[in-house]
Amino acid sequence: MCAIAGGAAPLCAPVAHAAPLLPEPLAPIPSLDVERYLGDWNQVAAVPQPFNLECARDTKANYQLIDPTNVRVENTCTTWSGETNRIIGNARVNDTVTNAQLHVSFPQVPLQSSPDGPTNYIVTYIADDYSWALVGDPLRLSGFVLSRSTEVSPQMWREIRSVLESRGYNTCLVFTSPTPGGATDIRPLCTT
Repeated sequence: MCAIAGGAAPLCAPVAHAAPLLPEPLAPIPSLDVERYLGDWNQVAAVPQPFNLECARDTKANYQLIDPTNVRVENTCTTWSGETNRIIGNARVNDTVTNAQLHVSFPQVPLQSSPDGPTNYIVTYIADDYSWALVGDPLRLSGFVLSRSTEVSPQMWREIRSVLESRGYNTCLVFTSPTPGGATDIRPLCTT
């Protein structure tokens, strides 16, 4: 709306309508060695997701090879009431060049039951020794810091923050996940 100053003509400035700038989609690592990626991972930090809000601590993922393009996914955690929560799904490789872009599905979850679908799990960072990884979706609406160990040193937290920032994540929107020997509370990663 233009303002009218002292009965004069309206004072208007042209308004430019620019589309918001979206970051480039999350990039995968050049090559994921699926065999080395298999096994147990501990979630040490994550962008909160509706499906894991009932998880209070000890969030883990276990990956087992089904065939060259499918991996069995088993996620577990301890709930706020002290019970174990478990869900089993499938991760299908969508990008056989890098093996680092997958579609993860869970048959029990509405709208996530089809094993075929768009990429929603991208390995965007993996340590050289496969000791920790950063995975997320193309738009960074999800993000999970996975570690082979439950313990996270102050130096590792600094490295994790640096990698997250380099991949376009706001570390104040990523929260620590309590694990034995690791974080004891849930707080924004930017404060660790």
